[in-house]
Amino acid sequence: MTNASHFSLLVVDDEPDLRTLYELTLLREGYDIETAGTVQDALLHLKDRTYSAVITDMRLPDGFGLDILRWLEEGSRREKAIVITAYGSAENAVEALKAGAYDYLTKPVDLKQFRAIVASALGRSPGTGMPTVDPASLPSENSGAGGGGGGGGGVAMAPRAAPAVARPVTPSAPVGPSSQALNRMAGQSTAMQQVRALVDKVARSMAPVMVNGESGTGKELVARAIHEISVRHAQPFIAVNCSAIPEQLLEAEFFGYRKGAFTGAMEDREGFFQAANGGTLFLDEIGDLPLSMQSKLLRAIQERSVRPVGAVSEVSVNVRLLSATHKDLAAEVHAGQFRQDLYYRLNVIQIRVPPLRERIEDLVAISERVLERIARDAGVSPPPRLTREALVHLERYSFPGNVRELENLLHRAVALSGGESIDVYDLGLPESVFTDTAAQELELITENTRHEMLLPLTRELPPMTPVEEPLPSDLAQHLDAIERDILVRALERHRFNRTAAGASLGLSLRQMRYRMARLGVNVGGDSSGPDRE
Repeated sequence: MTNASHFSLLVVDDEPDLRTLYELTLLREGYDIETAGTVQDALLHLKDRTYSAVITDMRLPDGFGLDILRWLEEGSRREKAIVITAYGSAENAVEALKAGAYDYLTKPVDLKQFRAIVASALGRSPGTGMPTVDPASLPSENSGAGGGGGGGGGVAMAPRAAPAVARPVTPSAPVGPSSQALNRMAGQSTAMQQVRALVDKVARSMAPVMVNGESGTGKELVARAIHEISVRHAQPFIAVNCSAIPEQLLEAEFFGYRKGAFTGAMEDREGFFQAANGGTLFLDEIGDLPLSMQSKLLRAIQERSVRPVGAVSEVSVNVRLLSATHKDLAAEVHAGQFRQDLYYRLNVIQIRVPPLRERIEDLVAISERVLERIARDAGVSPPPRLTREALVHLERYSFPGNVRELENLLHRAVALSGGESIDVYDLGLPESVFTDTAAQELELITENTRHEMLLPLTRELPPMTPVEEPLPSDLAQHLDAIERDILVRALERHRFNRTAAGASLGLSLRQMRYRMARLGVNVGGDSSGPDRE
């Protein structure tokens, strides 16, 4: 354990017996320990040197542990902070998380849990001499203490639903490629930049995170990014869809079971919590969890242990807990459909994933990313590209199914197009989207053409009072008449060859056929005329 000696810890507690107990426990783990009994004494120690972590009681003779946390934050210090609170003091625990604590413990302190949380904060396993990186030795530009939750999944119960936003933290262990994890969330809209910034902030802490957003917005992608940036990136990420598990199987699936616990239990089996031990457990659609299971989940979070079905004793677990929902859980709590205490414990930090319609400027980037993935899976190169007209149509669609609907739509389009480009007719969007967009686009083209034709005259003639043209009583019919006239003249100019006429207007043969059919334009002027491509 001598390898751990380069980790220096400051223990702050006004009770000499407890201070000695913490000190002896940590000395056995191989840490370098210094102690203080008051806020002022602790600050004097902190001004003299930098520590790997600070462990402080909440209540001290001359102030609170929060005073130390705020001092660390104001000075952009690198120490991880662990706060010890009175049993059941949920409000203090959440205030500590908001002030930047990595994690918290409640009195009476369980020494095994105490060692585990300290080790987790320092990026090492309790009782081993395998440290990673001392936070005090990292460069200052990565400084800060993180918002935290319960060690490896212990979650505080907040007194209110307002989520905390943690500040950046210094990783205490080499982390995964954060840029890759963040870049998988495509788009440069302001909304997505805010999501990425918040993910980067909370990923290296232990705080429980609630990801909120409509179905299909990519909530699991956000949760995976949090895991991959965290110090747990090398450990399991277990995703659970709470709405897909039958109610009678929930307890066995979450906590596991022992052989003979029920008919069909032929062997011991781990649950989701045990499978995620050391890593991250992501509970998707947590709002669909039945009330009966909510109480059992709450106990597992509080005790940081689970009891498999048919077992006598509980099993300690160390997980980072992330959850997601498309529901308004505050309203569900008010309606009595979701436990308030569980909601407060899960909602310490909230990340809202915006629907696609609120970040439509990201549509091009998302579409390119999806098409690249489709092409890669199919072994096709280069990946197909959306035509300009297809993009115009997509940008005017509301996407009630969000990114998931866009992915399904592009999968279908790739299968139908069979080429290197995807046109508007391959998308399968409602015809009303075609009509409205085509009218708007044609109006823009017509206006630009009119402007270019009049521009030379305006240079030679003196300004004239413009004559206001009467507005058409039926805009769609008026625009259709203009488009029909253009198509007929193009066909006549090219001897009714639809391919050549369409090319002269920048249209493919498929587009030309569609417009002719929609506007009732027959080749040669009637249905019996020549029909040449």
